[in-house]
Amino acid sequence: MTLEDKIEQLLKPTVESMGFDFWGCEYLPAGQHSTLRIYIDKPSGVTVDDCGKVSRQVSAIMDVEDPISNAYMLEISSPGMDRPLMKPEQFQAYVNAVVQVRTSMDVMGRKRFKGKMVRVEQDGIEVEVDNEIYPIPFNMIEKANVVPEF
Repeated sequence: MTLEDKIEQLLKPTVESMGFDFWGCEYLPAGQHSTLRIYIDKPSGVTVDDCGKVSRQVSAIMDVEDPISNAYMLEISSPGMDRPLMKPEQFQAYVNAVVQVRTSMDVMGRKRFKGKMVRVEQDGIEVEVDNEIYPIPFNMIEKANVVPEF
């Protein structure tokens, strides 16, 4: 279980009891400048006041449970239009959308993909780039985002 998984397990019930979806979290270690970013969402959108309310609750829990021993900056944010995709069910919601994906290892000679996500399967996704389909396993995805289209 990753640190992010532990933090989600710890915070998700509280965030959801406040009327928000716990979209995900990421911990970015950088010594004294480390950041814990929590993404929240709701159908009507997330306001700055919403982020403040969630921040106060999350801070209290994190202070008591102390899953991160060193100093860090807490950020509460909406996933935004270029929302990160972190879980298989999130990918499923964006089939046929344009996504940007970075992998930990080469997949068919590349590590960066920007194209239409044509399929989500149990173990990964398929992205079409330049008329070629790239199968990308979930365990190789370092970062994935929806590309907003205007």
